[in-house]
Amino acid sequence: MLQLVPPDTHHLSSAIGWLELGNPAEAKLELQRISQPVREHPDVLELEWLILSQEQDWPAALKVAQSIVHKAPERASGWLHQAYALRRAPNGGLLAAWNALSSVVDKFPQEATIFFNLSCYACQMDRLDEARKLLEAAMKVGGRKRIREMAMADHDLKPLWEELRTAGPAD
Repeated sequence: MLQLVPPDTHHLSSAIGWLELGNPAEAKLELQRISQPVREHPDVLELEWLILSQEQDWPAALKVAQSIVHKAPERASGWLHQAYALRRAPNGGLLAAWNALSSVVDKFPQEATIFFNLSCYACQMDRLDEARKLLEAAMKVGGRKRIREMAMADHDLKPLWEELRTAGPAD
């Protein structure tokens, strides 16, 4: 794999800083200063995806996520980014996102976010029993209290909010 070394690491850190400051345009400029071969490093691609997602450039974000999946299939984030972008990209949608992410759920049994996002997709496709099971799986892996709080803040899971409110205290 390509090594991240100075000055590329400095540009990557600067790009992260700009993004954290809410300036994706400056982050993108800093990213462009990274040497061309290193631009294909999964860490650099991850940051590029974050920039594109903030810009809501879903077709470009999808391409970058697919590159992450291809170059680093062991990273759950690439699969999550791909599904997230697929949901929003033209010719994508909920079913496309569902299909992409559900195909790797067994590969990442300890990744709560995969179960959580699949629960969101199932809920939005009116597959509530499946959404409940997936949300429960997310809670088992990611902690009941944390995942419940996330679920109560996620409008995709609004059909389950009343159940979550009456389910008793989160541990």
